[in-house]
Amino acid sequence: MTDYTLNIHNETLHLLPERAIYWPRTGTLLIADPHLGKSATLRAHAIPLPEGDMAADLQRLTHAIERVGAQQLIVLGDLLHAARGRDASVLSTFQAWRAQHPTLRLFLVRGNHDRSAGDPPDDWGIQIVNGPTPGPNFVLSHEPIAPAIGYALAGHIHPAVSLTGKGRQQLKLPCFWFGEKCGVLPAFGSFTGGALIRPQRGEQIFVVTGKQVMAV
Repeated sequence: MTDYTLNIHNETLHLLPERAIYWPRTGTLLIADPHLGKSATLRAHAIPLPEGDMAADLQRLTHAIERVGAQQLIVLGDLLHAARGRDASVLSTFQAWRAQHPTLRLFLVRGNHDRSAGDPPDDWGIQIVNGPTPGPNFVLSHEPIAPAIGYALAGHIHPAVSLTGKGRQQLKLPCFWFGEKCGVLPAFGSFTGGALIRPQRGEQIFVVTGKQVMAV
């Protein structure tokens, strides 16, 4: 795995290929938009989809936590996709994952899907807050904002960019998107899709490709 080290707002952040940010000074791993239970939600609407995406995402999360030695995890919104996706399989899969990380502190900044899906069960051990949280270093929010004080970290958009190869082939990749006042994380969930963005002059884009993060 090849991370990208970024210095922003007087802090050092590591952008991880696992679609997460590690903030080493505080031992914090940040992700956005896991959308757990999305495939279960669609199956509940009679759309045939294979299972296993949630387990794979949680395995990737475990890899990131163990690789950097994170002590706490902050989810920047949309932990759960929808109320209809809270089936027994989704709940038991996450509960089993949580049992593997009993000392990990978990925080959720509520997103729009969390408000409709409902808060996670109490035995998941997640502290839940409404964003945006106050600064002064990083303001944590689900939707991108431009705070008056501090620098915001957010999700919601599921940012992606389209790259053109030498043979004019197009490749759509998730990315980290850093502007003047806010940085947006790629969607952590593998079954979430991505929205193509149009960065402005001075903004920084870092694509997640394979097992590395690259500046473009």
